[in-house]
Amino acid sequence: MDDLHLGAVEARFADLIWKYEPLSSRALVALCGEELGWKKSTTYTVLKRLCDKGIFQNENGTVTSRMTKEEYAAKKKAERDSLYALADEMAQEVMRDGEAFRGFLDVQARFDRYSATNALLIYAQNDEATRLRDFDGWKERGIYVRKNETGISILEAGDSYVTEDGRTGYYYNVKKVFDISQTDAKRQRQPQVHYDDRLLLSALIAKRPVPIEMADSVQNGAVYDYERKTIFVQRGMDGQDLFRSVSLALARAEMAQQENSTPQADAFKSYCVSYMLCRKYGVDTQGYDFSRLPDELKNAEPQTIRGELTDIRDTLQTMTGKMVRTLEQSRTAAQKETGKER
Repeated sequence: MDDLHLGAVEARFADLIWKYEPLSSRALVALCGEELGWKKSTTYTVLKRLCDKGIFQNENGTVTSRMTKEEYAAKKKAERDSLYALADEMAQEVMRDGEAFRGFLDVQARFDRYSATNALLIYAQNDEATRLRDFDGWKERGIYVRKNETGISILEAGDSYVTEDGRTGYYYNVKKVFDISQTDAKRQRQPQVHYDDRLLLSALIAKRPVPIEMADSVQNGAVYDYERKTIFVQRGMDGQDLFRSVSLALARAEMAQQENSTPQADAFKSYCVSYMLCRKYGVDTQGYDFSRLPDELKNAEPQTIRGELTDIRDTLQTMTGKMVRTLEQSRTAAQKETGKER
């Protein structure tokens, strides 16, 4: 799949060519200087990039299009449709196999800032990816994508629009990103940060949405009471068992804030969130079992599945966002104390 995505400035540049073609390269330089404030070198750099994409051509100093604006728009739509079809296919595939579903959750845990749809696309194209950036993103860091590497195609939000009911929607563009393993950087695993169990638990519960109370006997170690809007935790638990139990109960509490939340609907989704939190922060996950996935999702439409995966991802992002801020505050405080001691 060719990368046809144009940034905002590239799109303005393309519009100039479509409007005034055929253009001599000298005339294009003058036009871009006037309309975009570009230098000659910038014009030629961007022109070459768009020629490499197959949109324009520069033959004997004359610039013309290889595809009309309408043809370009049609090809872009075909690109998007192809990716949505792939995401739908993968949504159904992961819901029919427990190991595949676990693999998807592992990808989403590593890329919790990416949408569920993009996590499905990453899983389909490179399920071992660990760090993703586009070509320019790697270049800015002095790292270069190796020649002939195939990028991972994802969907990036573009211009916004307002629907008839007043909601804001977004047009999506296809974007190519590359894993660090596809670059000239030395292949290194991201260093696993190991947190003290107590610090990790403190970060988990620091910005809890409901109260937490200790009790003598609690099923599964921790439970969220929907009627009393309280999490009950069994006394005497510690370490990673406590993190697993409390993260599950907290995920239920977070989901209970949403409309149409029910204990039955939240059970599987909160279990997935707890698993991903453990994966993200190095807590043992051997006890999690995905061999029996919900029957209602196994046979669901792809859009329904992606909707459920989006709920899971959104709850994960809410919880990790709170934890990251708390852990960062703890790290900053520790650094200040170390500085005082010196």
